[in-house]
Amino acid sequence: MPECWDGEHDIETPYGLLHVVIRGSPKGNRPAILTYHDVGLNHKLCFSTFFNFEDMQEITKHFVVCHVDAPGQQAGASQFPQGYQFPSMEQLAAMVPSVIQHFGFKYVIGIGVGAGAYVLAKFALIFPDLVEGLVLMNIDPNGKGWIDWAATKLSGLTSTLPDTVLSHLFSQEELVNNTELVQSYRQQISNTVNQFNLQLFWNMYNSRRDLDINRPGTVPNAKTLRCPVMLVVGDNAPAEDGVVECNSKLDPTNTTFLKMADSGGLPQVTQPGKLTEAFKYFLQGMGYIAYLKDRRLSGGAVPSASMTRLARSRTASLTSASSVDGSRPRACTHSESSEALGQINHTMEVSC
Repeated sequence: MPECWDGEHDIETPYGLLHVVIRGSPKGNRPAILTYHDVGLNHKLCFSTFFNFEDMQEITKHFVVCHVDAPGQQAGASQFPQGYQFPSMEQLAAMVPSVIQHFGFKYVIGIGVGAGAYVLAKFALIFPDLVEGLVLMNIDPNGKGWIDWAATKLSGLTSTLPDTVLSHLFSQEELVNNTELVQSYRQQISNTVNQFNLQLFWNMYNSRRDLDINRPGTVPNAKTLRCPVMLVVGDNAPAEDGVVECNSKLDPTNTTFLKMADSGGLPQVTQPGKLTEAFKYFLQGMGYIAYLKDRRLSGGAVPSASMTRLARSRTASLTSASSVDGSRPRACTHSESSEALGQINHTMEVSC
């Protein structure tokens, strides 16, 4: 594998080309951070604010970052021909291993938002050995019933596509206030993303099936996400109910639920500092701590008491510290913090 793949790539997959952007170079045996954006966006619109945040860059310089754009959603993408069959959500998930194989990653830590969170969750269910951990923002594990489907169709007849997508991305309060952020995204969705391609992605997302997950022990042979998961949603965001339900269906021993106040529908854009702090502790809980320990992150930090609880929720009772590049069991997560040792994993709901 070359030392640096930095830049843009088009990767061949079983269901067509994927546009991928790599930042940084592989760091030993550490996983890559792989992102997948929400419908209506691309990796730049969805993640630039978060990954350009100074303290987040302090973290990501220790990892290679892989941004995946859904088919035809990147800036400047060619329009798909009439009759093109956009990949299903399951097929989108099945495209991700081609990216991992192309760059020689052993496994990834996924960060997904909305539709991208659904894709990465589906990917982790199908290919659990390729996923070290997941940060899922605004995930809705439910497919649309026929009433919801009809409402979406009606909305499409009475609203422009950008406005329909905005109601998916932002809270009603944000839309009513018509904030500068909403106006900016309305313009960028209209001008940056090919509208024909976007309509295909939007239609496919709205025809998704239920994510086949259940809390272990609730049904026979329950499927669940086996890796550590951090669920994130803004307070009163459109996706709040879906994220709450997703939390109820996940294994409480490896799940953290983070509800962020004053963050609206896009917490990674409006509260990058709080999300960075949470992500730091999420990484620490998985044992990636040698370079993060005692590093103080600045602006917008989550209150220390809440983040201590968050760190404990991601910590298993092990007595030895891990090395960043060491050969550790991937199912084990541990921390060097003596305060955290001996704690038992439980689902934690942290409001900040």
